[in-house]
Amino acid sequence: MRLKATVSISALAAIAASTAYAGTVKYYGDFDPAPLAAMQAVIADFEAANPDIKIEFQNFDHEGYKTSIRNFLSADAPDLANWYAGNRMAPFVNAGQFQDISDVWEENGLKEALASALPSMTMDDKQWGIPYTYYQWGIYYNKDVYEQVGVEVPETWDQFIENCAAFKEAGIDCATTGTKALWPGAGIFDYLNLRTNGYEFHMDLANGEVPWTDDRVRATFAEWGKLVEPGYITQNHAALDWQDAAALLVQGQAANYVMGNFAVAVFKQGGMTDDTLGFMPFPTINPDVPRAEEAPTDTVHLTSAAQNPEDAKAFLAYLASPDAQTKINAAMGQLPINKDATVAEDDPFIQAGFELLSSTEGGIAQFFDRDAPPEMAKIGMEGFQQFMVQPDQLDNILERLEKARGRIYK
Repeated sequence: MRLKATVSISALAAIAASTAYAGTVKYYGDFDPAPLAAMQAVIADFEAANPDIKIEFQNFDHEGYKTSIRNFLSADAPDLANWYAGNRMAPFVNAGQFQDISDVWEENGLKEALASALPSMTMDDKQWGIPYTYYQWGIYYNKDVYEQVGVEVPETWDQFIENCAAFKEAGIDCATTGTKALWPGAGIFDYLNLRTNGYEFHMDLANGEVPWTDDRVRATFAEWGKLVEPGYITQNHAALDWQDAAALLVQGQAANYVMGNFAVAVFKQGGMTDDTLGFMPFPTINPDVPRAEEAPTDTVHLTSAAQNPEDAKAFLAYLASPDAQTKINAAMGQLPINKDATVAEDDPFIQAGFELLSSTEGGIAQFFDRDAPPEMAKIGMEGFQQFMVQPDQLDNILERLEKARGRIYK
């Protein structure tokens, strides 16, 4: 009798533990305070609609998370983990640490609803996570300066360069940037390459599959040279932080700035308003290349060691929905990816970004330092900065990048 009682109690304990875990989803992420509150609200909504499922969320600081994810995916993995789209997710996909969730995409019509992010979430014709937020890059411009010089907002790169000549004659920098921290120059390179050669080529280059000495890469730098060689970019950009360059746009000393939408707050803090600040997509260079955009994308992934994949997939499907993406992005001040979500009607830049990205057919790039491996990204961005200072050193720059490619991707 004693033995039977022991077995019975053990069995009950196992059943209770199993039942408790069956409805629990462990989720690890790395949110700042405002996005954290937004995600917690989305989780609460999901739990209210699904009372049998509990989302156990654990938050990490950004830098700690980057280190931790490589450890916890190998041991004691959660069901769900935050990360990024495109090449940043590739190592975990290739290592078998993220699960294929193509079924979630198919069952919920996400290839249409999240179409703009589909290329950056797809590897081997499968989808590997849910993108829930991104923000647009493009060109922010000073409307007063455009009116002062008497030029129109351009649609093509040739028109943009023609405007540059007029701005220079008026003593105004056509384009400003601050490359002291290197990354702003990468935004310019990405757009020039996307507009010259297209998304697939750009991704192949970031993946190390194309030589930096390739003629198509040289074609991108040739377009960049049209901006650099006549002196149309702020001359001391290598000594400026990106906020310093923003001040030049605010003050009317520069006309255009290739930058992400997070800069709008800085422009407005400097005194610009919706009446004086404008936004345009990066102009067309090759009309035969489908329009791709730069939009760093945050994602959530189902880990391969997930203990409760069924309920985790239910949460992923909810996170992809218009309602969830509307709610979380309203709090974050960023853009939902679901084309049926809504955005703030009183923010013209959010409206413009949503329209731009939702209608993108050529693909969404993540930004050079996300799409390329960290070491290649650093060497590449150093080369971009040098080219903007010393365009006559292009051959040396490309040869240096090609040597790095041969070593880093081996």
